[in-house]
Amino acid sequence: MLLMGEPLPIELMNTVWADRDGIHDALTDEFGAWVAAIGARAGVLELPAAASGASRSAKRLRTLRDAMRRLAAEQTSDPRDIAVDGTALSWAVATVNEAAAAAPAWTELEWPARRVTRTRAVSFAALEGLLAAQMIDLLTGEQRDDLRACLAPGCVLYFVKPRNRREWCSTGCGNRARAARHYQRHRSPA
Repeated sequence: MLLMGEPLPIELMNTVWADRDGIHDALTDEFGAWVAAIGARAGVLELPAAASGASRSAKRLRTLRDAMRRLAAEQTSDPRDIAVDGTALSWAVATVNEAAAAAPAWTELEWPARRVTRTRAVSFAALEGLLAAQMIDLLTGEQRDDLRACLAPGCVLYFVKPRNRREWCSTGCGNRARAARHYQRHRSPA
């Protein structure tokens, strides 16, 4: 399970990651552990991750994650094909808004990046609503321009750039990117 200390919506988007063994999905392989870790960080402590509805919950979170990744790709002008996967922007906005509406009070995203607040007395899927609301806050708040796609070779992750020169999600990705640039500059012509 990959947790990087990023805001919760980015942690959800980064449940898909790549390494030398291929693409991995924590919401398929480690759903219960991921929900418990994120639920504790979010303050939503009573999440039945191992209950009978776990596969349905995992599917819903994967759908929300894919919508968030599509919005992040749009926000960051992400050039990676794998980050976008052809999903429509309007579908992504509707999916995030639907999940955010599960909370008693929620915000909705209107594209381009405008926040609208709605209320209702019924609560449903607290974790989904929280993650979706935080994604809306991320896309419409002061960190909006700090959202980045990690463009290191083989990486599919997102991160919020701190106020320094960091351009990759981790030092490992930075090292891979620098090594790839060095290789390109010094390789012999074929």
